Amino acid sequence: MSRQQNLAKIKRGSTFDLLVIGGGATGCGIALDGATRGLKMALVDKNDFSEGTSSRSTKLVHGGVRYLEMAVRRVDPGQYKLVREGLHERGLLLKNARHLSNRLMLVTPLYKWFEVPYVFAGLKFYDFLSGKQSIGHSRLISRKEALRLFPGLKGAGLKAGVLYYDGQFHDSRMALSLAITAMQNGAVTCNHVAVTGLIKEEGKICGAELTDSMSGETWQVGARGIINATGPFADGIRLLDNPAAKKIVTTSAGIHIVLDKRFAPPNTGLMIPETEDGRVLFVLPWEGHALVGTTDEPAEISEHPQPLETEIAYLLRHVTRYFNLKVERKNIKAVWSGLRPLVFDPKSADTAQLARDHVIEDSESGLLTIAGGKWTTYRKMAQDTIDHAIKVFDLAALKPTCQTEHLPIIGSARYDENGAQALINEHGFEADIAAYLNRTYGDQAEKVAALASEGYGDRLVEGHPIIEAEVVFATRYEMAERVIDVLARRTPLALLDNAASHKVTPGVLEIMAQELGWDEERRSRELEWSELRLTKGL
Repeated sequence: MSRQQNLAKIKRGSTFDLLVIGGGATGCGIALDGATRGLKMALVDKNDFSEGTSSRSTKLVHGGVRYLEMAVRRVDPGQYKLVREGLHERGLLLKNARHLSNRLMLVTPLYKWFEVPYVFAGLKFYDFLSGKQSIGHSRLISRKEALRLFPGLKGAGLKAGVLYYDGQFHDSRMALSLAITAMQNGAVTCNHVAVTGLIKEEGKICGAELTDSMSGETWQVGARGIINATGPFADGIRLLDNPAAKKIVTTSAGIHIVLDKRFAPPNTGLMIPETEDGRVLFVLPWEGHALVGTTDEPAEISEHPQPLETEIAYLLRHVTRYFNLKVERKNIKAVWSGLRPLVFDPKSADTAQLARDHVIEDSESGLLTIAGGKWTTYRKMAQDTIDHAIKVFDLAALKPTCQTEHLPIIGSARYDENGAQALINEHGFEADIAAYLNRTYGDQAEKVAALASEGYGDRLVEGHPIIEAEVVFATRYEMAERVIDVLARRTPLALLDNAASHKVTPGVLEIMAQELGWDEERRSRELEWSELRLTKGL
């Protein structure tokens, strides 16, 4: 379904059970949960799906190794609960989004003998907490094996290593797939539509004023309940409801850098257990490159945060300490920054304590705000939110209990992990393109391949498996409205290779202009916007 079809549906004037504000992990998960229970759901985001925090993660599906360490050090049962819940949800995500996720082996290098039993015991406990959702057992490995598994690792002083497993996934396509799966179950989802006001009757919220971010058109929509799932921007919506509301969100920024594939083997990641300031860093294989992150610095709220050179230098400094390869600024192919929302629980007496889990807040006028959590637990956050919404808004759900625990998202139901060979045999794709299409689109890859056979089979740029057909598919069927929607979220190109993205922008623009009927003024504006985002921050 196209964006225009969704816009037409949300403009019809009927009242929705729930209007969700925010098209990231949490919002899209909520839209899907509500729709599968039979609720009449609508979702809007002022920008693109997952344009903010949800597309700028470390691409890991995890229970939280750092949470576990804090649980042990502080003897904190709450942290144990978070880790156990995260590991359970990790298993569900890997099953429900099989094409977009995979098990990843990680090596933790140890350079001091006293670290060996401590780290090994911690990761074995991590295994134990995963229970039936275990994806592999941790084990102690020798110095020799650690260097074999991760050849770029610095050998001087290396004593041993611990091998363990976590999940990896494609975050922006996951959010998009949740939105589309919600649509398949009856939800209306619209990107580039902002909530510019809340409508109240007798002090209670009954709808919202919406504005098309592309055209400027404004209209109203009715809703029995409104859910604020805007992550770092949650307080902005809360202030629309109540200008005197106390803030519950503060933000930090985390950057990631992308290096050439020679800095990470294709099937093994590296976890640096503790930096000079007590953080955990990862060097991970991702889409044929090496992903390094992340930092954690206080930051102002911004829709497109810019990476700072001090943050880049921090990551390069730590990678250099652990690598036998020289890593320099010129080796970086892409860098991006994302905001991390840190939430205060408004119900807590200790307002200085940041909530470790997600927080659900109700305002007096009926705005429901969900904030906190992490990508791995998006589904449980959505379940808790819809459970709560059904009660507070007195909604009549056809299915009162959650339906998403074992629900495959689009692309996963009939996914064949060996499907790349069929794409090679039937369409003549080169091996790297076939493998990429299979894992990116799953059982929908044949639809992209069909467009390729209509004259859109060329690569967008040499060195990457992304093809022209994906631009057409994104525009027709995935609600892409801007060039950067395609380059940074429908495909991973902008997050992998900034120079290549600049190079292909005119070609992508031309395909989208033909598909969407852009005039010269729109072409000019779109080119300017794309170059701005690629230069200043995605």
